[in-house]
This record gives sequence, structure tokens and C-alpha cells, in this order.
Amino acid sequence: MYFAALLARTEDGWEASDTELDDVETLPDLADLAREASPDEDTVLVLIEQEGGWFGVVRVDGEEDPRVYVSDAAAAARSSYGEILLTDELLGREPGDDGPDLDALDLDGTEDGEPDDDDTGVGAASAGGADAVPHGPVGDAQILEDLGVSEKELRSLTEDAVTEIADALGASEVLETVR
Repeated sequence: MYFAALLARTEDGWEASDTELDDVETLPDLADLAREASPDEDTVLVLIEQEGGWFGVVRVDGEEDPRVYVSDAAAAARSSYGEILLTDELLGREPGDDGPDLDALDLDGTEDGEPDDDDTGVGAASAGGADAVPHGPVGDAQILEDLGVSEKELRSLTEDAVTEIADALGASEVLETVR
């Protein structure tokens, strides 16, 4: 079960709206959706959670690049919504580096007809090597620091993180109207 909401900070406090992410394919698409929620270029938070699995926070401040925090990258990588947040930059990869070139791999385990006795070859190195998505949090853990949620608090959130974040921001009542 997924839940996604936008929290836009206005002069009068936080305004919440639930959001449909089915048409969102990339982080820039999500940032554009967030910017539409705040015509005055105020701070907008996109809160996404998969019940019992992971949560993510995307912060958009005007035209600045979005800032992202994901509580468990490996869990999020198994989710279509998580894949939106897990950009190459966030994972520390070169853009377009999706792992080894499959055409260059010797998938039958032989090279020039000889058995491959070396278990540390290209195939073994890539099966969980540097390109693997890390377990645990990734991104900007200080994303909510100036709003009253410290890095330590953010990293300690688990089961009902979106509600706890909204509580800390003083936005729990407006969030509940869209749940």
C-alpha cells in the first residue's frame, strides 16, 4: 500500500493535497508536479511511503534542484515510485551507468572455448558489486533540518514516517484530510 502527498508551505501554514504518481516517470516530472502546487515558489514537500517498507521525501524550493531522501534504497528500488527517486546522482553512479554492458559479458562462462576458472570475473564482480543499490538510507538526510526535523530524527523514523514528519512540521491535521 502506497501513500503520496504534497505539503506546500504558504503564508498561512501548510496545505496538503494527495497526489497521483501514475503519470510521473522521472524526478524532474515529480519536481514539476510539486512546483505546480505552490505558485509562489514556496517550499513543497512530496512525501511518499510504502507501508512497512520505505519512505521518501522530495523537497522542492522554487526553481532549485529537488533534494531527495530515501529511507531504504534497496526496498525503494523494488518499487515503481522508488525508482523515480533513485537517480544515478543519488546512488553515486555516472549517468547512464546501469551496470555492465550485457553484450560484452561472456554469459556462458567460457572465453574462447575455455572454462572460466576465475570466480572474480566480470559476471561475479557485477552481481552485487559497486552498482548494487545500497540497503539503508540514501540522499540528503538534512532535507528537513531547517523545518524542525533533524538528521538523527529523520534516520530513526520507521513505520509511520509520513505522519511523524507531518507532526513535526505542524501539518498533521492538513495531512489527515488527504489520507
